[in-house]
Amino acid sequence: MATLPTIEFVSRDATPEGVMVVLAGKAGVLADDIDAQVKALVEKAAKVAKFRGKSLATLDLLAPGEVAVDRLLVVGTHSDKALVEEDWLKIGGVIAAKTKGAETVTVRCERPAGESVSAEEAATLAVGATLRTYDFDLYKTKKPKKDEEPDDPDAVTRIAIAVEDPDAARAAYHVAEAVAAGTVLARDLVNEPANTLGPVEFADRIAELDEHGLEVEILTEKEMRDLKMDALLGVAQGSPRPPRLAIMRWNGGDEGEAPIAFVGKGVVFDTGGISIKPSASMDEMKGDMGGAAAVTGLMRALAGRKAKVNAIGIVGLVENAVDGNAQRPGDIVKAMSGTTIEVLNTDAEGRLVLADALWYCQDRFKPKFMIDLATLTGAIIVALGNHHAGLFSNNDELAERLTAAGKTSGEKVWRLPLAPEYDKLIEGKFADIKNIGGGRAAGSVTAAQFLQRFVNDVPWAHLDIAGTAMGSPSNEYNQSWASGFGVRLLNQLVADHYQSR
Repeated sequence: MATLPTIEFVSRDATPEGVMVVLAGKAGVLADDIDAQVKALVEKAAKVAKFRGKSLATLDLLAPGEVAVDRLLVVGTHSDKALVEEDWLKIGGVIAAKTKGAETVTVRCERPAGESVSAEEAATLAVGATLRTYDFDLYKTKKPKKDEEPDDPDAVTRIAIAVEDPDAARAAYHVAEAVAAGTVLARDLVNEPANTLGPVEFADRIAELDEHGLEVEILTEKEMRDLKMDALLGVAQGSPRPPRLAIMRWNGGDEGEAPIAFVGKGVVFDTGGISIKPSASMDEMKGDMGGAAAVTGLMRALAGRKAKVNAIGIVGLVENAVDGNAQRPGDIVKAMSGTTIEVLNTDAEGRLVLADALWYCQDRFKPKFMIDLATLTGAIIVALGNHHAGLFSNNDELAERLTAAGKTSGEKVWRLPLAPEYDKLIEGKFADIKNIGGGRAAGSVTAAQFLQRFVNDVPWAHLDIAGTAMGSPSNEYNQSWASGFGVRLLNQLVADHYQSR
């Protein structure tokens, strides 16, 4: 994979090297203490290029006159609204994109008109640069032409961010970097091909997180069978690759305090089973474990920043394959809760995995709340496209907090309804419930209604991330097919409301 940049924080009077980046406000105005020669160059170039300092607009000057740097990059920050966290991520992403391949980049993190850049904003800018640099190229081979030196656009770039208080910025970045690492981990897992990342391999990757202080427990097929997790096991039975249930625990809060819990769908590849999917784009079903990847990345983030909270992460890891032993349409399975389920469509498998994972979570850990993440339905993409995840919840406070965290982090959610009228659509003919509703209508809603049967009385939210976890539109800080959606959203939720200070 591409090498991520080295981030440093230096004082404002540090001598700029390589590419110098300055931030401009309205009409291209720079901060007062920027060097007069730099100001004069920018003023002249801005006039010619009609650069107005609009947010994320850039002005690039090569070999800039008497200024002792290779390039001078001006990045606009002017907006009619106050800049929020995602704006600083985007600014960092633009800087990384425009300086790709440079050995050293010095960012003068100052704004005009006496507006200061906080340590947290500088740290977020650095995270944006890191996330933009991410590129999953693990399986590419580079073959330079004979007798030519290969270009190395992925050489390690040193980004020195000049700020008023470097120590405060370093402390803020220590926290932000852990969240970035969790996002990168989630992207890696989703981008990995299914032939190298099956349920066992995924569980092995999770087990390695104990080096960050997580307690990890892996349940095998035998242990799940003893627990009567027949809904999850029914999905796995068509694959020769055995299922796993991975449990991650972070104990950063007060001893004995009830944990918060996150549950992820981890279908490492989804053929649809006997209700097989069309071949077009089936390769993308390696990403059907985006929910499990997000939960894993979140737990890595919480441990990395030593969050003062007790948290549980649970992921059900299976492959939904086709062979003579695969689950059939019309089969009836009994979930761990004792609920019987009529399987009318084997491609509605994620909810079967989550049914047992959710019940196990609430039964064993008695959490304050549970949030599940799943690439669950194509219907959510029809409803919301690729810019919002679908949010369903039995608790208004939890839903409102998730919505607010989405606006802050830029990983946005939109709430959709749960209601008894929809619940009737999943009542079974031969079993308690069926795993699909009655036709195409409200497909995401009926999936959420199904999951609600397995949360008991615990406050709960379901995030359908089918449109946001993979293949979503790229932006200034994400050019990857896998976005890592959910890590920053849920970390924001925890930081805002659930950790002790």
